[in-house]
Amino acid sequence: MYNFPVKLPLRLDWSEMDMFGHINNVSYFKYIQASRVNYWEAIALIKIFEEDKIGPILLSTSCQFMKPLHYPGNITIQASIEFIKNTSFGIYHQVLNQDNEVAAEAHDVIVIYDFNKNEKALFPERFKKAVSELEGRTF
Repeated sequence: MYNFPVKLPLRLDWSEMDMFGHINNVSYFKYIQASRVNYWEAIALIKIFEEDKIGPILLSTSCQFMKPLHYPGNITIQASIEFIKNTSFGIYHQVLNQDNEVAAEAHDVIVIYDFNKNEKALFPERFKKAVSELEGRTF
């Protein structure tokens, strides 16, 4: 069960609509990207990257569309860690419409990368500690 410790409220923009009058699927991936970066900021991943040049690279992302979104409106994207492996981790996102209904679910797989050595790196213990504290569970 996910407790979604990281939430990001966003306003839908008129320019994100498609010719069918709902928010275009490409926009969902922008929302998920914003949520992903918001989570990284919550665990200081970006700060650590700036210091050590060890950070995230997106390996894959997928999205299951469940309900259309319409302008005008507001959404919330909530995120939680799905798993942590040796060199990768997963983030599960839910896009909630303004009625708090799940409009989409997304899954990211992210690899930890050492930009100094140009190779994958082990998931740092300080990341794991930050995630465990934020999520309120042990990884």
